[in-house]
Amino acid sequence: MKSQSIIAYAEPLQARVTDTPVPQGNEVLVRVSHCGVCHSDVHLHDGFFDLGDGRKLDISATHELPLTLGHEIVGEVVACGPQVSGVTPGERRVVYPWIGCGACALCDRGDEHLCNKPRALGINVDGGFADHVLVPHSRYLLAFDGIEESLAGPYMCSGLTAYSALRKVGELGKGDTLAIVGLGGVGMMGLQFARALYPDAEIVGADIDDASLQAALQLGAVRVYNTADKDAGKQLLRDSGGGAAVTIDFVGAEASLTFAQRSVAKGGKVVIVGLFGGRFSLPIPMFPFRELTLSGSYVGSLAHAREMLALVKTGKVKPIPVERRALERASESLNDLRAGRIVGRVVLDCQA
Repeated sequence: MKSQSIIAYAEPLQARVTDTPVPQGNEVLVRVSHCGVCHSDVHLHDGFFDLGDGRKLDISATHELPLTLGHEIVGEVVACGPQVSGVTPGERRVVYPWIGCGACALCDRGDEHLCNKPRALGINVDGGFADHVLVPHSRYLLAFDGIEESLAGPYMCSGLTAYSALRKVGELGKGDTLAIVGLGGVGMMGLQFARALYPDAEIVGADIDDASLQAALQLGAVRVYNTADKDAGKQLLRDSGGGAAVTIDFVGAEASLTFAQRSVAKGGKVVIVGLFGGRFSLPIPMFPFRELTLSGSYVGSLAHAREMLALVKTGKVKPIPVERRALERASESLNDLRAGRIVGRVVLDCQA
């Protein structure tokens, strides 16, 4: 089995050749055709998440190396353990990667993605920057009929993360403004799901990159704002008649969250999705004075993944820009994503 793996944090991924795993019990072996490259992969490759003020959430103690990244996985079932039902070799499936322990209260209620003992593919165990991946149960293999195969994998992270965040928006009235802050791969997905789920709302986008803003206009944003402009937040307040009803921050940086909360209306909500990092503070009285809600959103449940795929299959969600690269360019792709040189999503061709 070929893979591109972390051997040392912050060092280039290394090509590895290991034995192809043989599935046991309920396990399913998938030959990976494509795997998306996500900003979470950058943080994992760095070995930490930025907590601001020079502090870091060090993940090296909880992750054993070598580790193969990649959680936006799609491919063909090639072998099944003796207890597997529901899939057969030759079927093409997209993989739900946010797998929990299967035995705790969170997993029992369907929130495996929040499990405290996660087994997420490409996060805690080996993932899809490889030509094969071992999936622990067939329930994590979902049909994607009618969806372009190179896009199916990203729907399991950027798509699912965006959809789950949009599910937290609540009711929007006709003409209410919903602001998407951060128009990378996940934010672009968020823009599309927002248009599909809230057709009567005014969907606007905000980013520091003009190319991303132009792409957002082409994908249906009614207005866009460059957050590098110091007056962009005030302009959004004016254009929306007092602020956005909901702002979703797909960056999760100090600057993006500051922009998001300043541009939301009284009684509004800010949903924080991105993991870029940093610290945020707001005087406590401002929460009741503005009746402001701040909430977090982390990927999404298996049930949300099924709902999301069903919505995509209706054709109401336009595809985001995708650039396909060979598996051997995984390290380069992480560096490009880290430097902000990617519009949309990079997807690795794992059989090229």
